[in-house]
Formats: sequence, structure tokens, C-alpha cells
Amino acid sequence: MVESENRKEKYTIPLREFFDKGTTRDVACRIERLKALRRAIIGQMKEINAALWSDLRKSEGEAYLTEIGMVLGEINYHVKHLRQWAKSRRQATPLAVWPSKSWIMYEPYGVVLIIAPWNYPFQLLLEPLIGAISAGNCVVLKPSPFAPATAEVIKKIVAAVFEPGYVSVFDGEGNVAELLLSERFDYIFFTGGSHFGQHVMEMAAKHLTPVTLELGGKSPCIVGRGANVEIAARRTAWGKFINAGQTCVAPDYVFVHENQRAEFVEAVRLTVKRFYGDRPCDSPDYPRIVHREGTERLANLIHASGQVVFGGEVNVEERYIAPTVLIDVEADSLIMREEIFGPILPVLTYREIDDVIRFVNKRDKPLALYYFGPKREAREVLSRTSSGGACVNDTIVHLANPRLPFGGVGMSGVGKYHGKASFELFSNLRSVVKSFTFFDNPFRYAPYKCLNLLKRFM
Repeated sequence: MVESENRKEKYTIPLREFFDKGTTRDVACRIERLKALRRAIIGQMKEINAALWSDLRKSEGEAYLTEIGMVLGEINYHVKHLRQWAKSRRQATPLAVWPSKSWIMYEPYGVVLIIAPWNYPFQLLLEPLIGAISAGNCVVLKPSPFAPATAEVIKKIVAAVFEPGYVSVFDGEGNVAELLLSERFDYIFFTGGSHFGQHVMEMAAKHLTPVTLELGGKSPCIVGRGANVEIAARRTAWGKFINAGQTCVAPDYVFVHENQRAEFVEAVRLTVKRFYGDRPCDSPDYPRIVHREGTERLANLIHASGQVVFGGEVNVEERYIAPTVLIDVEADSLIMREEIFGPILPVLTYREIDDVIRFVNKRDKPLALYYFGPKREAREVLSRTSSGGACVNDTIVHLANPRLPFGGVGMSGVGKYHGKASFELFSNLRSVVKSFTFFDNPFRYAPYKCLNLLKRFM
């Protein structure tokens, strides 16, 4: 029986053996490994930049802003606070169980599987790794096959910092992910599309493995009538076109008042020109779509509904889609039903804010929601809608604050991470009560002659 189980769990057995040694339970060991990971990343900076350029044509500036810098910041935050987070927390104890004391222990789950996507292949693999290591787990990493250059650099970094039984990287096509998911893990963390996320949850259910799913959806952006249209356009364009729109929290579509549409669209056009010049295809700061299939899908979406007011250029061979704005898009068209995940921005109009709120609430809960405008209306929009996260007068920056938990709700995801939330996500909160023997309370034992007195203490 043991031999059969070992054959079925060939990936996890070495990590379970390493975890059972207890090395990862030592908080000082965790901190030292996080520091070593930071040194390795800094030492491999050129290689990371080259890999991100090869996979997605990310510039050095965008690579640091959205990937490397965020990972280093997360490491620094964990190193600074981990000792405090890992301490047991005393809790009050009811008089009914006196004399006792209570506390919460943070213990690691054991062996964790992290599956990452291709759009931020460095950040979205290493940020959850930081949380898992911080909590004391051993980890299996599965990078995306669509970002092979980044996966190779990550393998080198991991090999320089961790023993194979502590952290292992398994790259390859989808069959590798399937083989990993068929094994029993103590926790699974997945970032990617909702369709495969459902499959991950189904596979995890076979072993009753807890799961975090970081998915996506159609994140709305709302420009109120009292908004600074120029700033709203600039920050919306930045959040939409960074990484060529391949961002799970990118504004998927934007609502502006019907009297302000022309002003907003023109402001976005000028912003794109300022960011990337007259020919974004020649800009070293404008990335590419990850593969040909994705480029063809986006090319079809451009013409699914509405009118192109600027952009629309496509070069399938170079995996290039220009920053594109659409107007007069039908609400039930294909581009409004599926997540765009590319540099195409539909601009819709409204007359009353209630119409926008109803539109958003009729759809699946998004990963993010963005509102530009006065404080009173911002409060109303936030109180009457639901999303994983939100920004007022900005886009996507909420995920850069390690003090804020990041994640989805409903179809946009399950579970939150970043900062302390990551440490707690990958920790089992173990409740402990210690009772003393110098007094044995007779009220809790049968026969219950003092029930009325017991009721007063519960």
C-alpha cells in the first residue's frame, strides 16, 4: 500500500520528507531564506529583465515597477514583520472553562502547490511563494509554459536558495499541472483563468485540499460627472495598457457620462501618444501579447462590436495589438461578455449613476472596481457594489500595498494574500486551550445540579 501511494505521489514525497525534519518551522530559518531569496533576485536582475523582455517584451522600467520591485517589497515586508506575526496570540477564556488559558498558534500547512500564469510570470509565482515560505511550508512551483525564459531564471534562483525538498520547480506543458493536481497537497494556490480555476477546485476536492483561486473578470471603471477627466483618462489608460492590457485587474471597460465621452476619449488618445509616441509598435515601453493565439483572439474582439475611434492596428506575426478605444459597443456583445485581457478599452456612456450600478450588479462580481469623482458619490458606488478590491481616483494601485489583502470575490476568486494576509493564508490557525489541575470545576460534570449557575457563566 505504501509503495502504491509513493508511486502516485512521486512529486510530493521528497518535500514531505523535508517538511517532517522540522527545519521550516524555525522562524529564524524562514527569515534567512527570505533574505537569501532577496539577494539571489538582486544578483539575477539582468537575467530577469532579459527573460521578461523575451517572453512579453517588457521594458526594464515596467519589469521593475510591476514585477521585480513588488517581489522585493513583499520580501522586505515579511522579513520586517515575520517574528511578530509568528508569535502565538493569547485569547480571553470564558469563565465556564476556568481555570484555563487560550491562544492561537500559527502552524504551516505542510506542502503547498503554487500554479502561476504567464502575464506576470515572475511576480505571480514568487509573491505567493514568499507567503508560503514565511508561514513555514515546503513548496512546489508550477510556472506557465508560455513564459519559458522567466521560468528558467526562476529555476536558477530557486536552486541557489532552497534545497529541492524545500522548494521545487516543475515546468512543462499542461500535463505536468494535471499530474501535480492528481497528488495530495496540503494547500493549493492558483492564479489564472476562471475555467481552469474551477478544474483546480474540482481536483482539490478529491483530497479536501483548501484552495486559493486568484482569477479575474470584467473590472469596471466609472468616471463620475464631477471627476477630473484628464486625470481619470491618464490613470485609466495606464492601468489598461500596462503589460498590453494583460493584467487581471486592468479596467476592462469604462463608463463616462454621455456629455463627457468625447473629452474622455480625446484625453486617452493624448495620453497614449504621450506614453508610447505616434507609433506604439516602435516604443520600447509597449509590451506584446504572449502568443499568436491570444493576438488573433484580440483581433477578433476589436471588430466584435462598436466603432474603433483610435488604435485597432494588429500585427499577428509580431504579436502586436495597438492601444485601442471603442465606442458604441453593445452591452450584450462578445467583448462585453468575456474578459478582454488585452489593450482594448470599450467606452460606454450613462445618464444616471444608478444605471451604472445596476449594470455592474447584474454581472459577476469583479476582481476590482474603479471610480473617479467626488467623495460622496464614491461612497455610494462602493456601498452599493461588490468587488475583490477597489480604487477611488486611481486604478490597480491597491495591489501594491502589502498592508491590504488582495484577492477576488465570487467568480473573481477565493481567498486573499499579500503581506500579513499571505502569512495567515498559508498558516493553519491552531486553537489551543490549556487547563490547569489545581482546581476541577464540578459544574461541567453530570449530574447537572447547578445548571442555572452554569448558565450565568456561559
